[in-house]
Amino acid sequence: MTEVEAKELLIDEDTFLTCGVHIGTKQKSKDMEPYVYKVRDDGLRILNVNKTSEKITEAATFLKDFEPKEVLVVSARQYGWKPAKKFADNCGFTCIAGRFTPGRLTNPEMQFFIEPKVIVLTDPAADAQAFREALNISIPVVAMCDSNNLTTDIDLVVPGNNKGRRSLALIYWLMAREILRMNGALDADEELDETIDDFEAPLI
Repeated sequence: MTEVEAKELLIDEDTFLTCGVHIGTKQKSKDMEPYVYKVRDDGLRILNVNKTSEKITEAATFLKDFEPKEVLVVSARQYGWKPAKKFADNCGFTCIAGRFTPGRLTNPEMQFFIEPKVIVLTDPAADAQAFREALNISIPVVAMCDSNNLTTDIDLVVPGNNKGRRSLALIYWLMAREILRMNGALDADEELDETIDDFEAPLI
């Protein structure tokens, strides 16, 4: 990586790598090929952290224009529960961590029915129920996608390891920081009060 590219990353490359954001799966989808940097000898796909960084910025730029109550963050995957909640808490968004009850977005009779204008998925495969309902009500979908995910009907793909504790903590932490910097809650070079460690889920 050239020095110019390194400067454009949202955080130093070492942090992306030590958090394992670049570690994909052995399975790959054709959809995710543009985000794969190389295939390791053991068959694992390695994702391009430059593209992850760019897409986090894109996602933050997109999400900052919604009213906080209009954004729903979802994580069925357990390692995503804590970072998704922390992200939502920092930005004032709504979060559903754990089981997504069918009908939350489509059945007005439900006790906890909600009407978001945009949804953020931790993993479009694990969050399939929420994904289907978002499509049903025609709202934009932002999703973290690993090398094996399909990206059909996803409006904004954030490529990265969406299964690792550290990786999810970093991606959600960076998205929160960028949104708060863009909407003026943080200065341009100010950090969140909470660290990446604070966003990281405990070991199961």
